[in-house]
Amino acid sequence: MQLGMIGLGRMGANMVRRLTRGGHRCAGFDRSAAAVAALAADGAIGASSLAELVSKLERPRAICIMLPAALVDATIDELAPLLAPGDVLIDGGNSHYQDDIARGKRLAAVGLHYVDMGTSGGVFGLERGYCLMIGGEREVVERLDPIFKTLAPGLGDLPRTPGREGAPGTAELGYLHCGPHGAGHFVKMIHNGIEYGLMAAYGEGLNILSHAGIGKQSHEKDAETTPLRNPEHYQYDFDLAGIAELWRRGSVVTSWLLDLTAQALAADPTLGRFGGKVSDSGEGRWTVAAANDLAVPAHVLSASLFERFASRGEDDFQNRVLSAMRFGFGGHVEKK
Repeated sequence: MQLGMIGLGRMGANMVRRLTRGGHRCAGFDRSAAAVAALAADGAIGASSLAELVSKLERPRAICIMLPAALVDATIDELAPLLAPGDVLIDGGNSHYQDDIARGKRLAAVGLHYVDMGTSGGVFGLERGYCLMIGGEREVVERLDPIFKTLAPGLGDLPRTPGREGAPGTAELGYLHCGPHGAGHFVKMIHNGIEYGLMAAYGEGLNILSHAGIGKQSHEKDAETTPLRNPEHYQYDFDLAGIAELWRRGSVVTSWLLDLTAQALAADPTLGRFGGKVSDSGEGRWTVAAANDLAVPAHVLSASLFERFASRGEDDFQNRVLSAMRFGFGGHVEKK
């Protein structure tokens, strides 16, 4: 099949490379001429504008947008007049699912189709494949099946889930039509909310281990310091890299995230190159908002989102308020 790709960053470029290797004809556009040239050198067709990208694809066209969510609507507004009825726009980024519902209606009014494709796989997707969570009209999604099948990981060597019989479904291959417009990004939103929680759990657990030798240290004895009752209980110097590697081998908490953590700790046990200011790209916020709308408790996911806010100093003022109150009622002075 043919596919046009708009946005040739870490995800978009490698998706095109995977498709090209799989025998598909791909054209790509990016504001960076160097990114376009690099992709053309790998066998794709380069385009210097949206109009040129459209001209290099045969009807009915399929064009995937891999851009930050804030840029998608402006790109669609510029692109839609260049397309013809029956063409398909795919948003493979991390848009809000409610935006997908609106886009589907807006584009249907001019004869265009819209597919939201939640994509997970990161920088390793070129070789590992991408997990795809897809929303849109069933007949359109089925028409694009060769694209999704090539991008997805396939069965690989992962054992089949007990109870699944017969020919493998697409979910076992790593892609799934989740429902109508917005369904793909809704599932991806929850996926990323869970990811926040998993990452926070690993981080917090390893942080406790990193402090488990505090009993060996001297401690100030003053009104502002909680005494450590039993220093002899905290006399450990744990090898965090070794523990992360250990947990990868047969434990119930093994995962790809743990694999990456073990790799990072093996390279630098102190993780000194990182400042610890953790960004959030939106999906965690939207997950918590959806949980609130649905009256569904999401304690872990909410806490992990707020933990990211705190990591960036967003709790600085509230902590000043606490210090001010302590000073006011008890004359407590902040420790330096």
